[in-house]
Amino acid sequence: MLGTLLGCGYLALFLLAGFLTARRALPGASAGAAVGLGCAFGVSYLAVLPACFALALGFGVAAAACAGAVAFLAVLGLLLAGGPLPPLRADRTDAAMWACALPMLAITAYLLHTHVLHLVDGAYHTGQSCYGDMAMHLGFIKNIAVTGQFPPLYPLLAGENRFGYPFLCECVSSVFLVLGGSLRFAYILPMLPAFVAVYLMFWQLARHVLGSVGKACLAFWLFFMGSGFGFVYFLKDKDTFLSIFTGFYTTPTNDTAHNVIWVNPLADLLIPQRATLFGWCLLFAALYLLWRFCMENRPRLWLPLAVLVLPLPLMQTHSALALVLCCLVCGVYTLVHRPRVRTVLLPWLWLALVCGVAWAAQMWGTVFAQSVDGQHMLRLHLNWVNNTGSGLKDNYFWFYIKNIGVVYLLLIPAFFHADRRQRWFYGGGVVIWALAEMVVFQPNTYDNNKLLFVWHGLGCILVAGLLCDWFGQLRARWLSAAGLAAVCFFGMFGSVLTLGREAVSDYQQWSVAAIRMADYVDEHAEADALFLTSDDHLTPVFSLAGRQIVCGSASFVYYHGMDYSDEYSAMVSLYEMPDEVTLQAWGVDYVLFDGAVYARFQADEDWYRQRYELWYSDDEYRIYKIT
Repeated sequence: MLGTLLGCGYLALFLLAGFLTARRALPGASAGAAVGLGCAFGVSYLAVLPACFALALGFGVAAAACAGAVAFLAVLGLLLAGGPLPPLRADRTDAAMWACALPMLAITAYLLHTHVLHLVDGAYHTGQSCYGDMAMHLGFIKNIAVTGQFPPLYPLLAGENRFGYPFLCECVSSVFLVLGGSLRFAYILPMLPAFVAVYLMFWQLARHVLGSVGKACLAFWLFFMGSGFGFVYFLKDKDTFLSIFTGFYTTPTNDTAHNVIWVNPLADLLIPQRATLFGWCLLFAALYLLWRFCMENRPRLWLPLAVLVLPLPLMQTHSALALVLCCLVCGVYTLVHRPRVRTVLLPWLWLALVCGVAWAAQMWGTVFAQSVDGQHMLRLHLNWVNNTGSGLKDNYFWFYIKNIGVVYLLLIPAFFHADRRQRWFYGGGVVIWALAEMVVFQPNTYDNNKLLFVWHGLGCILVAGLLCDWFGQLRARWLSAAGLAAVCFFGMFGSVLTLGREAVSDYQQWSVAAIRMADYVDEHAEADALFLTSDDHLTPVFSLAGRQIVCGSASFVYYHGMDYSDEYSAMVSLYEMPDEVTLQAWGVDYVLFDGAVYARFQADEDWYRQRYELWYSDDEYRIYKIT
């Protein structure tokens, strides 16, 4: 309980610093905009400050305390410097924004509750979307907090391997473990303000780009609840339709048998993929500031924009790349349509300098190095995933029509309908789309959707403007309402079904015995202990206890670009043909035997039983201590 209270207070301090930063940056902004932007700044500070101190002090209580002290001083400075803040104002746009955001936040809260370490009869349950990747995120979060090493080393492979994955999206939770919170509490807590920032700042971006509350609301729903025409494949009969709610990833937004892979962003990106959530938390707020900085000619916003995005490359590298491309297009717009004078150009130069230096320092030994040395990184590939998965290849345009639906069909007329500033701003999205269609930035080609969804979000904004103007010209109000309702049905029905499936999905992720064993490891094993386990993606030693293992699941390590051939060979050898020389060479401290081991290997447990102490034992797990 003390850790929970301390964690809530700690987060509140950073959010207060973020809120005050937003108020200083945009003193005339409405209360709703200040809340959304403040959450984004608060999460940014939560990523930056503990990490900076951890470089010198290690990722522990001392670093967290120093970061909290700086946040407190920042609050005092923001309150006292620059004179009194103007009164916070609420306007009619806030009511419309909250009318959109609150239902999505309610759905999000429910899914987080049922998907993240949901305790049912002593076992941990989860939903469909979190059965896979969440096991990895939990292990990363726990390992950073347990070892205190920073920058962290990659714990899914033995030895000292570079952590090429953007780990700041995990550190924002690790700090709450350090402060004494539970793993479930630490995992969920920073996600809440991140979701608030994602929803509110996308809405605010749409309102400023379109200049209309109604258009912003439509853009919001087209993006977060939009889907293509994949639901048609499930209208064959009753059993096929009901299979949406019983199958594993057989939904109208994720049906690889019919080449439908344009997922719902909440169910398949934001809930299970922490990098996307925290990346968008900063990205949408940054795009909002970029619009106002460039298109509304508010040059002083370069500094808040730079401060906000300082940790973005190690939160989600895809979002950082998307922002760079949008800034490049906006910079060209400035050169073409604004006077080329010092007061116009200098803010752009400062923005580029500050972000360039800060980002290069972060990425040099992580993202850049992994891109060069990693396996299957940075390669040319055309037509995204239209020719992968099921082996089915559609006509190029039909692939996107059935996947994205109404928004894709209307992109070209929406572009010509938009005004000059809107077209230029969407131009950043076009550049993102073109790059993502030709270059793959990671081993999994599918992961380019983390770029494509940014293009899609900007497209939803343009299409919302077009639809509202088209239907607004109809004299008969009922016809206008019916037309918009039809568009919303065909453009969102697939996502409604997908979220319905996500809400009812329920799988046991870790048994009572797995939790008990992980608790014992967490309490008694050394922080830097190396465990030999199977490469099952749910191994509790890593996911729940955060200990390093010899070789993790290929579904993780392969898609992080890691060369794991030596570790995999060592894992197989140490289970099937064990010898003391190999054990010592790899520095294995503990060896685990369980059902997953026997399902994968012809394991020789007798060899270990005859030589080493049985350190832990129950009906499902046995651990032998080597050192």
